[in-house]
Amino acid sequence: MRILAAMSGGVDSAVAAARMVEAGHDVVGVHLALSSAPGTLRTGSRGCCSKEDAGDARRAADVLGIPFYVWDFADRFKEDVIDDFVASYAAGETPNPCLRCNEKIKFSALADRAVALGFDAVATGHYAQLDGGVLRRAVDADKDQSYVLAVLTAQQLSRAVFPVGDTPKSRIREEAAERGLAVANKPDSHDICFIPSGDTRAFLGARIGVRPGAVVDDRSGEVLAQHDGVHGFTVGQRKGLGIAGPGPDGRPRYVTAIEPGSGTVRVGSAEQLKVGSIRAERAVWTSGTAPVGPIECVVQVRAHGGLAPAVAEAVGTGIEITLREPLTGVAAGQAAVLYRPDAAGDIVLGSGTITAGER
Repeated sequence: MRILAAMSGGVDSAVAAARMVEAGHDVVGVHLALSSAPGTLRTGSRGCCSKEDAGDARRAADVLGIPFYVWDFADRFKEDVIDDFVASYAAGETPNPCLRCNEKIKFSALADRAVALGFDAVATGHYAQLDGGVLRRAVDADKDQSYVLAVLTAQQLSRAVFPVGDTPKSRIREEAAERGLAVANKPDSHDICFIPSGDTRAFLGARIGVRPGAVVDDRSGEVLAQHDGVHGFTVGQRKGLGIAGPGPDGRPRYVTAIEPGSGTVRVGSAEQLKVGSIRAERAVWTSGTAPVGPIECVVQVRAHGGLAPAVAEAVGTGIEITLREPLTGVAAGQAAVLYRPDAAGDIVLGSGTITAGER
């Protein structure tokens, strides 16, 4: 097959490309330039898409002996990922930009161009397993990225390859060293790639501005503090609330709800965070077809943690999810990803964007 290897400049994508070459495929490497100012987007292990990353990707391609290109997707990334991220926070949601990048950039814009150029599939360094259109969790549970890939349609999955998902991360680093790849010990990037400072509130504030509102007690309605905008909060947040101290019971208070229209941020006890059902929209089913009737599954509501057994049912373009056990920290804008337990790695059934959680 002709494979376009998306090379971020990190160790995972470098080994993914190497494995495709070793398997006998015709491989071309490409680095996505996602920033209009690439020199600003890496500080140690924070951020990505810098000139340093592009150079690391090029050197890896040279070691592998494959052609290498840099494609400019900065405008598309700003529109589909960054602008969407800002608008979602302004609306009181908590988006996951990695989900949107996979959906709109890597497996849509990039894959479309790849197919137009005669490639059969796009290979990336994501930690997930894909076989015969079935998407599963990675072998390395700590690195599993199936959650942020669950927005991909059956068609998008049909032209994707995840070569490293069957291997623990420690072994990937060893393999990179054995192959002579200089990125073998390069630190993993973390946080949001386009906010290398890690200060999401400041990033949003500079783009949204001041939109004052009140922090109120969820039960009594008492005004506890003022704030500069709902974009500074997310459901389940405990710190940085601007309130004097714990609740009347002496226990910490958390953000329980965000009302962007009035600018109200509600806070309450950990008990008030628990939800028993979830509504999600923009459903995506990895098989290409929505299930008929209720299905038993496990739902995950954020990238790291937040799992519970559940019963889910496709309703129109959305999903109604009834939890077998309550979950906390269920935030609008995040994805609800449905899994079916499987010995070879839990199978991703589908996903939807959370719009509401009910107690």
